[in-house]
Amino acid sequence: MNKILLKIQKMTINNAIYLVLLALLSFIIIISPDFLTINNFRLVLTQASTRIIIALGVGGILITQGTDLSAGRIVGLAAVLSASLLQATDYTYRMYPNLMQLPLIVPILIAMAVSAILGLINGVIVAIFKVPPFIATLGTMIIIYGLSSIYVDRPPLGAQPVGGLSKNFTDFVQGGLSFGIVKIPYLIIYAAIVTVIIWILWNKTILGKNMYAIGGNTEAAMVSGVNILKSLLIVYILAGLLYGFAGVLEVGRVGSATNNTGEMYELDAIAACVVGGVSTSGGIGTVSGVVTGVLIFQVINYGLAFIGLNAYLQFIVKGLIIVSAVAIDMRKYVIRN
Repeated sequence: MNKILLKIQKMTINNAIYLVLLALLSFIIIISPDFLTINNFRLVLTQASTRIIIALGVGGILITQGTDLSAGRIVGLAAVLSASLLQATDYTYRMYPNLMQLPLIVPILIAMAVSAILGLINGVIVAIFKVPPFIATLGTMIIIYGLSSIYVDRPPLGAQPVGGLSKNFTDFVQGGLSFGIVKIPYLIIYAAIVTVIIWILWNKTILGKNMYAIGGNTEAAMVSGVNILKSLLIVYILAGLLYGFAGVLEVGRVGSATNNTGEMYELDAIAACVVGGVSTSGGIGTVSGVVTGVLIFQVINYGLAFIGLNAYLQFIVKGLIIVSAVAIDMRKYVIRN
């Protein structure tokens, strides 16, 4: 009997946050049964697509006992940079009036390359200069926001949203594949492809093994021959690449970008990772957990807005979920040790 009770207790602790969120979702459905529609499901997945890509970048860093507060600002810089290079040639307020229409791949690669360099800088500060990831990425977050603001606020146009995107770019992001009456947005497909790639990297490569080893016990990993410096740099560069791609997709989804694009995205990503089972202590986390965490938050966000809950109350609910998730995570860590 005691063994059964202990097993139930363990299962409850391991899945407590999911039970709470399930109860919250049930409440939303009871208040508004219309929430359960294919269209709403598609909207949730579409809105979650860029967040999944960002969270996968943040998740890899969390597994190595790090964190990344600059993720949202890197997304924002990639967004304004790619938007400025992808404006339609007949748009009146082009940032570069004399720039020819570039092939889509060029601005995308430029944005991802810049983001990868910023990721590398984060990695260097953390891995070589031994600055705690929280402080390192807090500093780069502020610097990158300054760079984005300077880039957007230039004469003669001054600070204004970077819009007027070319049709081929908006089609690339906002389009979809139709299967009869069902249409799958390209954003969902892009997120699925990225998810598969990251799953392979985390589970089937030496980099993935090294990530978990570093997060589980850095000293033991070093003794085992893991190249800590190289592994951390690759993890941060990979995160930068993901942020850059997400930034490009986000500007295509929204239709414009400002220096505030990506604001607070890093906190949403960290929260989603924790809710999805990525340990704040490092060494634990799965791709499926990260994706699940993002989807849970997106459903809750969309659901609370759908039933008309006060926007300020939504912040309170979200904060409670984050604190609960971390508390449960730490409880599991204590039990494991």
